[in-house]
Amino acid sequence: MSGTVTAVSSNGEYSFTKPNRDSITLLAGLGVEGDVHAGVTVKHRSRVAQDPTQPNLRQVHLVQEELFAEVGAAGFAVAPGDLGENITTRGIDLLGLPAGTLLRIGAAVLEVTGLRNPCLQIDNFQQGLLKQVVGRDEAGNIVRRAGVMSIVREGGVVRPGDAVEAELPSGPHRPLERV
Repeated sequence: MSGTVTAVSSNGEYSFTKPNRDSITLLAGLGVEGDVHAGVTVKHRSRVAQDPTQPNLRQVHLVQEELFAEVGAAGFAVAPGDLGENITTRGIDLLGLPAGTLLRIGAAVLEVTGLRNPCLQIDNFQQGLLKQVVGRDEAGNIVRRAGVMSIVREGGVVRPGDAVEAELPSGPHRPLERV
């Protein structure tokens, strides 16, 4: 599986959205250089409140650009960085990857850890958008579509236009769960 980076974003301050950049630098074991969510331990405010010593499995957030067209058809205007993601991709089904998938992007390597758990901040950004990115399937199971989270295995610079190559883990594949 392969795709392309369409945008990169980061923010050194807590904010729902992240401004687009010409490039971002990924730091092994930490995340995006200068981003508020970078670190060995969890940085997401609600997670810090629960247990600030938890490992940071949410160092880099990726969203597939195809989601923007889907929510656009329902009347929502969403652009790269608007959902707080660091890397926006096209052409790769991020949500269909198993846990442990390695994503080679430029010189960097990310390991997919799980699904982003959408929160009420999405409705604060645009009322009703949360229902577009989280719902239920026919069996009543929760379906999260707001991207995947990852950790940085090998650092490097990532830019729009970089290729994204997915390397699936060996053995039985585990579906992504929220992290």
